Amino acid sequence: MVKEKEVGKVINFFEKPSVAVVKVFSKIKIGDKIHVKGITSDFEQIIESMQIEHKNVEFVDAGQDVGLKVLEKVRLNDLVYLVE
Repeated sequence: MVKEKEVGKVINFFEKPSVAVVKVFSKIKIGDKIHVKGITSDFEQIIESMQIEHKNVEFVDAGQDVGLKVLEKVRLNDLVYLVE
Protein backbone atom coordinates (compact mmCIF):
# COMPACT_ATOMS: atom_id res chain seq x y z
CA MET A 1 0.00 0.00 0.00
CA VAL A 2 1.30 3.46 -0.93
CA LYS A 3 1.53 5.91 1.96
CA GLU A 4 1.50 9.66 1.44
CA LYS A 5 2.46 12.33 3.95
CA GLU A 6 1.64 16.01 3.45
CA VAL A 7 4.94 17.89 3.23
CA GLY A 8 4.07 21.26 1.74
CA LYS A 9 1.75 23.71 0.01
CA VAL A 10 2.23 25.68 -3.21
CA ILE A 11 2.47 29.42 -2.48
CA ASN A 12 3.56 30.62 -5.94
CA PHE A 13 4.12 29.33 -9.47
CA PHE A 14 6.31 30.56 -12.32
CA GLU A 15 5.10 29.22 -15.66
CA LYS A 16 8.48 29.69 -17.31
CA PRO A 17 10.62 27.84 -16.17
CA SER A 18 7.83 25.73 -14.55
CA VAL A 19 8.83 26.24 -10.92
CA ALA A 20 6.53 25.90 -7.92
CA VAL A 21 7.38 27.77 -4.72
CA VAL A 22 6.46 25.46 -1.87
CA LYS A 23 6.08 26.24 1.85
CA VAL A 24 7.64 23.10 3.37
CA PHE A 25 6.04 21.44 6.44
CA SER A 26 8.36 18.43 6.63
CA LYS A 27 11.87 17.64 5.32
CA ILE A 28 12.15 16.72 1.61
CA LYS A 29 15.21 15.97 -0.50
CA ILE A 30 16.42 15.43 -4.05
CA GLY A 31 15.29 11.98 -5.23
CA ASP A 32 12.08 11.95 -3.17
CA LYS A 33 8.88 11.05 -5.01
CA ILE A 34 6.16 13.64 -4.52
CA HIS A 35 2.47 13.83 -5.41
CA VAL A 36 1.03 17.28 -6.17
CA LYS A 37 -2.73 17.42 -5.71
CA GLY A 38 -5.23 20.25 -5.99
CA ILE A 39 -8.54 21.09 -7.59
CA THR A 40 -7.14 20.57 -11.11
CA SER A 41 -3.60 19.31 -10.38
CA ASP A 42 -2.86 15.64 -9.79
CA PHE A 43 0.53 14.21 -10.74
CA GLU A 44 3.57 12.47 -9.29
CA GLN A 45 7.23 13.15 -9.96
CA ILE A 46 10.71 12.65 -8.55
CA ILE A 47 12.32 15.82 -7.14
CA GLU A 48 15.25 16.54 -9.45
CA SER A 49 15.92 20.22 -8.75
CA MET A 50 15.35 22.45 -5.69
CA GLN A 51 16.54 25.97 -5.01
CA ILE A 52 16.46 28.44 -2.15
CA GLU A 53 17.30 32.04 -3.12
CA HIS A 54 18.58 30.82 -6.54
CA LYS A 55 21.05 28.36 -4.97
CA ASN A 56 20.73 24.61 -5.55
CA VAL A 57 20.04 22.61 -2.38
CA GLU A 58 19.96 18.86 -1.70
CA PHE A 59 17.26 19.03 0.99
CA VAL A 60 14.96 21.47 2.81
CA ASP A 61 13.59 21.42 6.33
CA ALA A 62 10.19 22.35 7.73
CA GLY A 63 9.48 26.08 7.68
CA GLN A 64 11.50 26.87 4.56
CA ASP A 65 10.20 28.03 1.17
CA VAL A 66 11.75 26.21 -1.78
CA GLY A 67 11.56 26.45 -5.56
CA LEU A 68 10.80 23.04 -7.10
CA LYS A 69 11.07 22.30 -10.81
CA VAL A 70 7.71 20.71 -11.67
CA LEU A 71 6.54 18.68 -14.67
CA GLU A 72 3.07 20.23 -14.88
CA LYS A 73 1.32 23.49 -14.06
CA VAL A 74 0.41 23.86 -10.39
CA ARG A 75 -1.85 26.32 -8.63
CA LEU A 76 -1.84 28.25 -5.36
CA ASN A 77 -2.72 26.07 -2.36
CA ASP A 78 -2.11 22.78 -4.18
CA LEU A 79 -0.81 20.30 -1.60
CA VAL A 80 2.47 18.42 -1.93
CA TYR A 81 2.70 14.91 -0.53
CA LEU A 82 5.75 12.69 -0.02
CA VAL A 83 5.08 9.24 -1.50
CA GLU A 84 6.55 6.64 0.85
